[in-house]
Formats: sequence, structure tokens, C-alpha cells
Amino acid sequence: MRLSPAFLSTQASLFSARLSPAFPSTQASLFSARRLPSVALFATSTGAMTSTSDVATFLNGVNSDYERLHRDFEMQFWGTKMALAGYETTDELTRTKGEMEAFLADESKLAKTRELLGTVPAASDDGKTLKMLERTFGCYIMESEEAKALRAEATKIEGQLESARNKLTLGATIDGKFEEMSSVGLRNKVRVGADEKVRKACYEGLTTIGDFVTANGFVELVKVRNRMAKKLGFLNFYYYKVTNAEGFGVKALFEILDTLEEGTRPIMEAARKRFAEEKGGANALEPWNLSFLMAGDVTRRMDPYFPFEKSVEQWGRSFSAMNISYRGATMDLDLLDRKGKYSNGFCHWPQPAWVKPDGTWQPSTTHFTSLADPAAVGSGLTGLTTLMHEAGHAAHFANIEMPSPLFSQERSPTSVAYAELQSMFLDSLVGDADWMAKYAISREGEAIPWDLIADKIKATHPYKVFALRGMIAVPYFEKALYEMAEEDVTAESIKALADKVERDIQGGLSPRPLLSVPHLLSDEASCYYHGYVLAEMGVHQTREFFLKRDGYISDNPKVGPTVTQAYWKPGNSEPFLSLVENLTGAPLSGQAWVNELKQSVEDVLKEEKVTYDKKRAESAEECASIDLDMRIRIVDGDEVLADTSKEGSFLGACKVFEGYVQKRFAKKE
Repeated sequence: MRLSPAFLSTQASLFSARLSPAFPSTQASLFSARRLPSVALFATSTGAMTSTSDVATFLNGVNSDYERLHRDFEMQFWGTKMALAGYETTDELTRTKGEMEAFLADESKLAKTRELLGTVPAASDDGKTLKMLERTFGCYIMESEEAKALRAEATKIEGQLESARNKLTLGATIDGKFEEMSSVGLRNKVRVGADEKVRKACYEGLTTIGDFVTANGFVELVKVRNRMAKKLGFLNFYYYKVTNAEGFGVKALFEILDTLEEGTRPIMEAARKRFAEEKGGANALEPWNLSFLMAGDVTRRMDPYFPFEKSVEQWGRSFSAMNISYRGATMDLDLLDRKGKYSNGFCHWPQPAWVKPDGTWQPSTTHFTSLADPAAVGSGLTGLTTLMHEAGHAAHFANIEMPSPLFSQERSPTSVAYAELQSMFLDSLVGDADWMAKYAISREGEAIPWDLIADKIKATHPYKVFALRGMIAVPYFEKALYEMAEEDVTAESIKALADKVERDIQGGLSPRPLLSVPHLLSDEASCYYHGYVLAEMGVHQTREFFLKRDGYISDNPKVGPTVTQAYWKPGNSEPFLSLVENLTGAPLSGQAWVNELKQSVEDVLKEEKVTYDKKRAESAEECASIDLDMRIRIVDGDEVLADTSKEGSFLGACKVFEGYVQKRFAKKE
């Protein structure tokens, strides 16, 4: 999630946000060790400023103040989402978010920015920074006082809904007894549970999320969001969010999505027909059966080759081999599922990376999370994929090399698609045969056999279109949701719309009900999911580029430097569509994605077998050390499990984490 994506106090102290017991004095030092020079709080007066020094004073004030306000909010965001001690209410989260957004919505700053733009060369660093600030302030400024009040009301409703959702007891009634499970646990059972009755019960458990959120504020939240957007001159909230995030409108977006939807509909319809014929009839297409019958058995057989306790090490080895550096970053990883924890992986940055006025480098500080249950079948692969995804976000934002922290924050005007392309490109490696040949290793040290990978390809490739259709269903649902007349927005109409979109876009009810998607609730992530679709188009196009240029991606040492230069360093200074075209040499399109869906199973098997055999023939000797140029702390809520500064190395911290997971989950395996 930049969720997620996604993506502030007026007190004098740089660290006024409360630090939880899990972040003792060492946490503060993560920031204070590189604390910026003290700068007086920027005055909002727009008096005459014409000299170079006045431009510098303005930019320094904006940068340092935003950095502080951003940090205050992000510390509250992390504490609340991770359910840490001392963060039991959302009051401080709401306050710090409001202060950060008030700073970004200060009209005098926009006026001063525009005034100064005429005094510096457009191509200079100052000119580029001022132009970015103009875009950023423009995304947040609300000229209507009514819109501001509605924004505050929406934030309050969202906080209350989030608090209630965190306390919701989820689970399934199995053999007459209620068994508590998180949404992650329920989805996992739907994927791999051998008993159809259990799978159905877990699916029904997931549907209760929609009942809960529509009864606890989501209906009113949709109405208030729409009222706010209309006060700002937008058709509705969906139009407001897309325009601010992407820089182009909903019409242009859905010209792209409609082309993808129409081009893959025949593939989806043929795949559903084939699936029913192969798996025993229409019952196979029930939402609690589809995922399991497609790959449940293969997932179980693959499980031993993805022990979650090795995931951090395998991520590090994979990224290191691709020459990816985190440039001095500090990272907190909260990887294990637990009650009360936010039910989706995400990556946020309390400290954005940027180049300070004196030319020195300010490394990033990253918080990211996954939801692994090492005792559950299939959780190792799911957890590793999430880890690779969020670590991709972290690598991207650790390498933005621009003269303001506002180039490297994940909210508007940073494109959702731009941010998600980086993480999804890197997590795509986990499904490649050559990557698995090296990194899918059992606890006994055995590599995953080719026959098992071949079985996975045979079981899943004909039905990859299901994932595409599930992805595009979310933006089609959100667009339709915010287009509803206010008097028609009710709990029942929202649930009926979700079911209708699932049937229209996916051909039937979805194994992951639309109303269980957490992005819908959060302001940062709402009306965001289209970014995953555009990003996935970019992933296939970027993969195609590397395969044509270099012949391979996994362990390719050219990957890191190439994406760092082309995609990561510019931050939000360049449009997403331009970045993709600049690297790949072609405008963004879904053609590479559709071409893969049309590829025959036989051709995929042939290509993947070649890469698998080549990787297995390489030396199996592992690097004795891994240097990603960062400090990591692996935490579980308030508890610190491993720390590279304490253990002395990345691999040392991995070994401690591995031992912790093995000990904690030994009885459940």
C-alpha cells in the first residue's frame, strides 16, 4: 500500500509525536542523527521576495516545516495501524493529519510559489522545486470553506470507522463453533482449505466485513466525500481523487481501463467456461471454490519451499544481486499477522529521502508491514510476495534524489500508478521459474523441483485473466459508487452494487469480496486501485524491456541501476506515463499484458524450463554477506525481534528472526 497507496504538529519540538515503547530512545536517534538545521517556522505572509536568498529562505522553510509535520503524522499513522501501545484512539492521527493538510492547503504558500516562479529559471533546481510545490499545493487547497468543513467531517468519520474496524472480531463458524481469524487468515483458508464447507464458511466470514463497514459509517463517509468534491467543482469524489493523483481525468483513465476490460472479456469468458468443464461443473466457479480448485493443491505442495522465516534473507539476497541500494535508509519491518493490526500490507516514510540545501543526502526512514502467519499453508509464499512488494516501495522512495522532501512523499501529486509500478515489478519476480530455482529453497536446503513449477504453470496460466479482472473490478466499483445519487446511497444499495460489479466484471462473485478491500475506507487509498491496474500494465511493459535488452531479470545487476536512474531518482517531478515511455521506448499500453494472457501453456512451459535449468546450472554458492546500505529493525508490534545494528549485519539479523519464527511457530507446523 502505498496503499496504499497508501500516503502535523505546530509544537516546536521536532519529535513532538508520541513514540511507542517499541520505539525507545533508539527510534528518536534514527531521525535526530541526521536532524536538519533548525529553521524558524515559515511565516505565511507573502511580502516581497525577489532575491535568490529569499527563494532559498522560502524553500528551506517549506521543506523543513513539511518534513516535521509529515513525520508527526506518519508516526501516528504507524502507531495506530499497528495497534501499538499508546495509540488506542485515532484522535492524534486525526489531529496530525489535519495539521499536515492545513499546511499543504495554505493559499498564501501557493501565491508565494507562483510569485517566485517568475524570478528563477524554469530548468533550475529552484524552478523545478517551485513548479512541484505549485502542483502540490494545488492538490490540497480548498477555496470553499464548506469543502474544508466537509473534509474535516470525512476525516473524523474515517477515523471512527477505522477504529471500529480494528476492533471487529472476524472468523468463521466451523462444525458449529466460531473460530476467530483475521481477514488474512480467512482469505488463506478460502485459497487452500481442503474442506469445501470450511472454505464456504470462511468466505461468508469475509462478507461480514461489508455488512460491518456499511453499518458503521461507510455510507455517510461516501456521502460526505462526494459533497466535499462537489463543493470544489468536481463531479464527485472519484473524479477529485483521480485528477489530483494522476494529473489526468476519469475519462482518460477509463478509456485505458475500458480497452483492457473489453480486450480481456472474451479471454475471461472462455477461461470460466474451461474451468467449469475441467473442474466438475458450475459449482467450481463458486467464490469459495475457484481459488482452491485452481491452485490449492499446488499451493500446498509448494509451501515447503517458501518457509517464511527465510523470507527476509531471500529478499535481501535477491535485491542485492540486482544491485539495489537503500542509500543509508533505516527500515522498520512488522511482518507477522496479529489481532488489531491493519489488514493490508503497506509502506510509509516518516522521513522522506532528499538532497538538502547544502548538498548533503538525507536518507529515508521506512515503516512497512506484511501479514504473515507462518503456521498457515501458503502463507510463506504470500508473505514473501508482500515483503518483496513493500521492499520495492521502500527501495524506490529511498532513491528519490531531488531537492525537497515533497518530491518523495507518496500522496498527491505523486502518481499512484508510478509508485505501484516499482513494487509490483519487483514482486513479480517471485513467480518466475529462474527466481524460484535459486530462492525457493526448503528448510532442508532443497530447491523447488521443475515438475512442481510446471504443475503450477499448468494450473494457473490459463486462468491468469481472473486476477486481471479482479483487479479492474475495484475501480469500476468505486467509480459507480461515487456516481450514485446521494439519496440512493444506502447500506443495501452499496452491497448490491458490489455484487453487481463482481458479476459484471469477474463473471461471478469474487473470492475476495469487494467490500473487504481495505483501500475503500482509507482516505489515502480510496479511489486508488486504478493505480494497480496501470502499474501492472507498466510492469509487463518494463519486464518486456529488460527481457529484450538483457535476456533476464532475476539476479540481473543492471536492473537496480537502470530503474534507479529512469524511475526512482526523479520522484514526482515527471509524469508516470512519460517515465514508462522514456525507459521502454513506447507509450504505456496493456499489450504486453494481454500478449502474456494469450500465450499458450506449452510456450510458457518451454520458456520457463530454459530459464530454470540455466539458473540451476549456475554456482549455488551464496554470498557470505549482504549489504543493502541500510539499517533494519524487525518488529512485532511493540517488540523488537532483530536489529542489524545490534546483530552486526543484515544476515545476522536474518538469523535472529529465523530463530524467533521457528521457535514461536514450532508447535503449529
